[in-house]
Amino acid sequence: QVQLVESGGGLVQVGESLKVSCAVSGQTFSATTLGWFRQAAGKEREFLAAIDWSGLSIYYTPPLKDRLTISRDNANNTMHLQMNNLKPEDTAVYYCAAPDGLRASLGTVVHNPRYWGRGTQVTVSS
Repeated sequence: QVQLVESGGGLVQVGESLKVSCAVSGQTFSATTLGWFRQAAGKEREFLAAIDWSGLSIYYTPPLKDRLTISRDNANNTMHLQMNNLKPEDTAVYYCAAPDGLRASLGTVVHNPRYWGRGTQVTVSS
C-alpha cells in the first residue's frame, strides 16, 4: 500500500512560483513511478506531469509544459512539482498519484493511477 502526502500549497500572486511536494511511503521509492494531477472546483481532475521510477523519463501535459518542472529526491522519498508564472486558472487542489506495482511505465500513472494523496490547495490571486 502506497501512502502519498502532498504539501507546499498556499496562496500566491499572479506571476509567482510555487513548489509542491509529495512524500511517499509504503513502497520502495526508487522503484515507484509518480505523477501530479490537479482538480479545480467544478472541473474534472486533469493530468499535469509524470516521472518514472528511474527519473530518466518525464512527461508533461503539453499546454503546461513550459511552466512545470517535476523532480524526485530519492534520498528523501519525495517528489516535487515546481510551477512558474502562476495564473488564476492554476487555482486547484493538486494531487500526487502512483500506479500499482514497481517500475511502472509513465503511461500507467497517466492513465491508471491507483494511489492518491489527499491533495494540497493552491490558490492564485490576481
